[in-house]
Amino acid sequence: MKKIFQILLQVVFFVAFAAVIGHFSLSPRYEYAAVDRAAVKLSLSHAAERLVPCVQLTPAEIAALPPNKRHPGKCERERHTMTVELEIDGAVVVSIEALPSGLWGDGPASIYERFDIEPGPHRVTARLRDTGRIEGWDYTHSQDVELEAGRYFVVTFRAGTGGFNFR
Repeated sequence: MKKIFQILLQVVFFVAFAAVIGHFSLSPRYEYAAVDRAAVKLSLSHAAERLVPCVQLTPAEIAALPPNKRHPGKCERERHTMTVELEIDGAVVVSIEALPSGLWGDGPASIYERFDIEPGPHRVTARLRDTGRIEGWDYTHSQDVELEAGRYFVVTFRAGTGGFNFR
């Protein structure tokens, strides 16, 4: 009789635990984006140009190196700071200077920004500077877009495919 009581008590506790977990899996409801606003995401990771350009070694210089360090070029690790601007309808909404990652400042700089704006037609312009220049931009892309309420508009960057991508 004691064994049956223990099994029934375990079943009651398991059912109560499952009911609590089920309740919290459905409530409160999570909203990914506001249903009456459009969400804009700027998400990119990019390795800027090196501070010092790589130097090509001559065959004599390569031969003078130890066998495990014989490479055709010599490159310093450190990279430039990456600057990104996102402009919507003529107003700059994001302006970020991102430092390169890594212990020696030799990795890609990463940026992630998300914000909500009014849905409808907008002119979006994205700019990126990844070299040591003071003025001007290395990559620029402008496009007229129609932003929908409750939907995401994503701005990404890939230097290998020509620069910015709006989707």
